[in-house]
Amino acid sequence: MSKPTAMSNFHGAHNTNVGRDINNTNIGGDVNNIHAEHHHYHDGRSRNAVNELRKHIAAGAMHDSAERCDAPKCHPETRVAVQDGLVGWIENGDKEEEPKKITWVTGPAGGGKTAIMGSTAETCQKKGLLACCFFFSSFTGSTNRRFKRCLVATLAYQLVQDDGLRDVSERILSCVERNPAIFEQQLEVQLDQLLLQSLRGIRRDAQSPKVILIDGLDECQAEQYGDVARSPQDAARANEADQTEILRALLKAANDPLFPFRIIIASRPEPAITPPRRYFLMTRDMAF
Repeated sequence: MSKPTAMSNFHGAHNTNVGRDINNTNIGGDVNNIHAEHHHYHDGRSRNAVNELRKHIAAGAMHDSAERCDAPKCHPETRVAVQDGLVGWIENGDKEEEPKKITWVTGPAGGGKTAIMGSTAETCQKKGLLACCFFFSSFTGSTNRRFKRCLVATLAYQLVQDDGLRDVSERILSCVERNPAIFEQQLEVQLDQLLLQSLRGIRRDAQSPKVILIDGLDECQAEQYGDVARSPQDAARANEADQTEILRALLKAANDPLFPFRIIIASRPEPAITPPRRYFLMTRDMAF
């Protein structure tokens, strides 16, 4: 993979386009299994909070879910440069002259983005680098993988399952106890209360997870809050509305100096959700 020479439109993010001299990465493939619950909950209240959180996740969107057992992944010796480039950035991105917080992986439909993301998730899990992930899918799998409604809860649930993040787990579960309606609030509010506030001030070491993976952003479909059939004057919400809402929330997280993770986002290069120019300083592109 050629050395990244162009920065993406996300401030502090990265883009990777395969076959282009830019840090964008186009891929396509999914791989994941459902995380088993770890038994580090201290009391009945915590278990109740875990159960409440569990109601709002998309278990099939996790990289190791049973639903994704047949998802495409890279064969050995294929896309090695791309995968090595992603994992290398996760492990050593802080050493770059201008460190980025987000890598934007782009490519055409069927180009192997999901396969690369699935294989990268597996590698990162084995290395202890994977914090959490979400694989959107508008064509296969459960319907809750098609919408944003389960995104933050699914990411939070995976952090709760990490025995190395017990302080974070307790904060997330306390948030759910205090505000069970958090899952009905705007995405940015969910991300702020469940993730950002829970992650602030945590003690980290070399073994702490380092990355969040989001695959198939372009497959996220818009939530329809009104009754369009009964009120035809109200136009249906476009998919890009929710896709850009997700991007804004992730960018807010990446801009927080106390946010400890890098983020890799894989998507087709849709103009409506391509990171805007003002985010170039934060984004790394990878395209192929």
